[in-house]
Amino acid sequence: MKISIVVTQEEHFKYAQEICDTIESSALLRGTGIAKRTPEYIQKKMKNGDAVIALADDKFAGFCYIESWEHGKFVAHSGLIVHPDYRHLGLAKKIKTFVFDYSLKKFPGAKIFGITTGLAVMKINSDLGYKPVPFSELTTDPSFWAGCKTCTNFEILQSKNNKMCLCTGMLYDPNEKKKEPPKHPFNEAVLKRLKKIKQALFLNKILAFDFLS
Repeated sequence: MKISIVVTQEEHFKYAQEICDTIESSALLRGTGIAKRTPEYIQKKMKNGDAVIALADDKFAGFCYIESWEHGKFVAHSGLIVHPDYRHLGLAKKIKTFVFDYSLKKFPGAKIFGITTGLAVMKINSDLGYKPVPFSELTTDPSFWAGCKTCTNFEILQSKNNKMCLCTGMLYDPNEKKKEPPKHPFNEAVLKRLKKIKQALFLNKILAFDFLS
């Protein structure tokens, strides 16, 4: 099976609805929050060359798009998705690596970041040189955090003044990379434990609030 990954153009508009549906259904199956996007928004990204798509014989196989913040100081990769028919082939890592390299060329010097609850994405990010960071090291642009409004965990984020949520923040700083060549190893056990601690803390606060009210 030959799967090609390319920078999007207007000819890819026809896949926008399927991309949105696949992202949403995947989030529902995992039971995690996700910022929803409309087909129109995806098409805008496609037109501007701010997205990549994976195609298998003209069929949608995967997708990811780029967002820039603070005049290109920060760059985020969002909407990373692989169609169910093409999972377990290592495609997510290939898409992520492609969009990562493309971002470095399109936004030289930008800090690349992401927030996620998925351990698989954390592993991919770690392999690319990202490291876990507090949200305070990410963009302060309110329009980025406004994109979390459709996430089921948005109230948690708001209650923490955008400083903490169930997601883990990860950052790649190209300038720091030059200064510190050693790679930060991915420790799945540590991140799993961190995720459980976060969930327990937030659950206790919610139960306490319900009891007092």
